[in-house]
Amino acid sequence: MPGIAPLARYEITTARLRLVAGDPALAPAVCEFQRRNRRHFARWDPPTAESFYTLEAQAARVALGLSAFDNDTAYRWWLVDATRAGGARMPSSEVEVIGSLHFSQVARGAFQSAMLGYALDEAHVGRGLMNEAIVAGLAEVFSPRVNLHRVQAAYRPENVRSGRVLERLGFRKEGLAPEYLYIDGAWRDHIVTSLRNPAFVAPDGW
Repeated sequence: MPGIAPLARYEITTARLRLVAGDPALAPAVCEFQRRNRRHFARWDPPTAESFYTLEAQAARVALGLSAFDNDTAYRWWLVDATRAGGARMPSSEVEVIGSLHFSQVARGAFQSAMLGYALDEAHVGRGLMNEAIVAGLAEVFSPRVNLHRVQAAYRPENVRSGRVLERLGFRKEGLAPEYLYIDGAWRDHIVTSLRNPAFVAPDGW
């Protein structure tokens, strides 16, 4: 974006994915992703209003995410399957979004931390794509440009698949947070995990 120099890259390419952040043209594809997976995500996500599934709401969400990206308060990338015909070349207005990766609540000062969230299209579960995306995202937020020290992730004990993903990536369990989030009709316990950056560089003045 002209005149803007975010700490993280707007687009990251992996073996099978494009992680795309800074493109308002993604809104229709994001909206379709949310609608397509509404039932699939309901068990794991906080409740959402009917208006959440409108193009207007998702366009505003994409714009808000881009603003946060530019201001170093959150980093969200939308996942595109680069192995599909055109996936690695098409403009964002023509691609299918199959997931999201979100480092939210970026805190600086003595904390230098963020919260990790992620979601994958039901049709693409079991291919190792979420692991691939998180590895790329962690490399970016732990890079000298963004330089976070710690990333926290929490998951419901029932979500065994998510727990295994985090364990493979080296996240360590820190404890159980009772009634952590209101999800699927009740307050749900979550297991809290974290991963620390071994290459963290202390800012000037520390």
